[in-house]
Amino acid sequence: MSVSSYGSEYKNFKQVTRERLLHDMLRSTKTADSKSTWKFKKGGGGLNLCISKLYSASVLIVDKFTVKIMSYAFKMKDITNEGVSLVEDINRKRQPLTFMDAIYFIQPSKENITMLLSDMSGRTPLYRKASVFFSSAIAGELVNYIKKDTILLPCITLKEMDLEYFAIDSQSFITADESALEDLFGFEENTYKGDRCLNVMATRIASVFASLREFPLIRYRAAKSIDATTPTTFCDLIPTKLAAGVWNHLMKYKQIMPNFPQAETCDLLILDRSVDQIAPVIHEWFYDAMCHDLLDIEGNKYVREVCRKSSGPLEKKEVLLDEDDPVWLELRHAHIADASERLHEKMTNFIAKYEDTQIHCSRYGGELSARNLQKMVQALPQYSEQIDKLSLHVEIAGNINKMITNLRLKELGELEQDLIFGGAGIKDVIKFFKINENTTREDKLRLLMILAAIYPEELEGEKGLNWMKLAKLPAEDMSAVNNMKLLGGSPDAKKSFTGIFSLKFDFHKRRHVARKERIDVEETWQLSRFYPMIEELIENLSNGELSEKEYPCLNGPSATSYGSSPTSHVHQGLAHSTRSRRTPTWAKRQNVDDKYSSDSVLKHASSDLKRMGRRIFVFIAGGATRSELRVCHKLTNKLKREIVLGSSSLDDPSQFVSVTASSYHKLKQLAAHELSLDVRKI
Repeated sequence: MSVSSYGSEYKNFKQVTRERLLHDMLRSTKTADSKSTWKFKKGGGGLNLCISKLYSASVLIVDKFTVKIMSYAFKMKDITNEGVSLVEDINRKRQPLTFMDAIYFIQPSKENITMLLSDMSGRTPLYRKASVFFSSAIAGELVNYIKKDTILLPCITLKEMDLEYFAIDSQSFITADESALEDLFGFEENTYKGDRCLNVMATRIASVFASLREFPLIRYRAAKSIDATTPTTFCDLIPTKLAAGVWNHLMKYKQIMPNFPQAETCDLLILDRSVDQIAPVIHEWFYDAMCHDLLDIEGNKYVREVCRKSSGPLEKKEVLLDEDDPVWLELRHAHIADASERLHEKMTNFIAKYEDTQIHCSRYGGELSARNLQKMVQALPQYSEQIDKLSLHVEIAGNINKMITNLRLKELGELEQDLIFGGAGIKDVIKFFKINENTTREDKLRLLMILAAIYPEELEGEKGLNWMKLAKLPAEDMSAVNNMKLLGGSPDAKKSFTGIFSLKFDFHKRRHVARKERIDVEETWQLSRFYPMIEELIENLSNGELSEKEYPCLNGPSATSYGSSPTSHVHQGLAHSTRSRRTPTWAKRQNVDDKYSSDSVLKHASSDLKRMGRRIFVFIAGGATRSELRVCHKLTNKLKREIVLGSSSLDDPSQFVSVTASSYHKLKQLAAHELSLDVRKI
């Protein structure tokens, strides 16, 4: 069983990350007599914040990378509670605070070291003394560079944190390399860029295990050659190279890091984005994924319009959709239809519970619109917190359902999933494009990319251009379709077609199946059949059934460790749904417990994890999806093992295949290198 480094109480992945920043960094700089006391005193016009021991407060100095590490782990009030009165950017000009101590949390770069020396050297250093924490290992030449400054040495302390990742939720992290897909799957001759990307990624992945004091048994996706004459490319070796890089860092930890395990304590599976081409572009039907797919959400920030006064104008308010929101925590992995039903039930039950809420609701004719709920918040401030959270999600779910209707996503979603499971073929896609001419450009492109992943030979050359004409898409969008085929490693199809292309296919030939139906899962909703490929891989890994040939082990398991992996608690014998996969009532709920039916905050975090076996880490180089994140949460409950998902980035469909002028032209960036199927196989 996994054990926290900070006491006997089990802490999940994000909690351990937070504890390291608290104990190993912020609190480690305090002495017994230097605890700052923060008091609120009444006086004047209201509450004024007083610092009774200003000299014991600290300044936190960060760079652009480490400030994000802190922001994912803490809110500003959490940092001030630790006696930090000011957070500053190392690259900005700062006023001297010679009576205060500084805590530096920075990457060990030459630029940052130069700024540190500038801050603390000379006759008038900016701060009284400095505790310097590096996010990763510092190079020897930079240490020597610091040692040359003999005046500086007595007033600074140096420590390597080995914590260089963003813990984006309780079971996921990113290494924050949003250009990884381009760097790794770009122009083959420029392997320097790819190697540099993998080196940084390996360093940051290894720092996860340094923070958790975990030593993983490493499995990775092996290179797949088409035949004996086909050379192995750089892209074929991405998981292999990344696994080797992580291993090298772990070996250093075993030698120099106190309390680092000497035998395997967890499992790590290293993959790349080519393991599942469909997951990044398919329309997902679960609340979290649909929020980020359909709504204008940046990270976890959602902007809504609220009325501060009953008769005043609407004002914009930024809210966070994170694990501090109990409603979000409960509904984020629920099907959108299920989430909508639960929200209506919650609001109805809440209003029925109190007489004054019933009175105000009756004034609006019983209509529970987001605007009416906002008015209720103003009229009944004693219930503002509960109503505000519920009204936020009533508004979000309402907007999503409107978009499902307006964009006719139900029909598109059924076609996508039928294509994947073999219930539909090329003829159905042709029919869809002819009937649904008003489908958005992005949705058409996503459908063609799914088609390219399943039928790559049908999108070759002139055929592909004619598909673009049928879909009424500009020819330049074909680059994204071509790159989907490249990402999947499909060999150049033999061209059996000659003459002028026409949309005439052999409709009687066997349909392709991208993945098999899960017969051990009860279908609660019609549009919930799709599952990412990592679901099967994680289950096979947990059950000891993962192919040794396709996913070899880098380090042989120690005799004392591998046998400790618990048997998974997989519920057997679930009846497969007999409902037709073409059932039109996608929003018809069955009486099935999907583990998210509690009306309170999910309380599984620490209490349930105490009983779990060793962790499973899955890392996807080139970007992960919200469907894959949902699967990790789902399998944590099913397998009774904490599943942690890592990736270079967490991408939404618009980021992965943007057809607008955004900075995230993920696959389309690959086309800028003018790759050809004749000379390039990924």
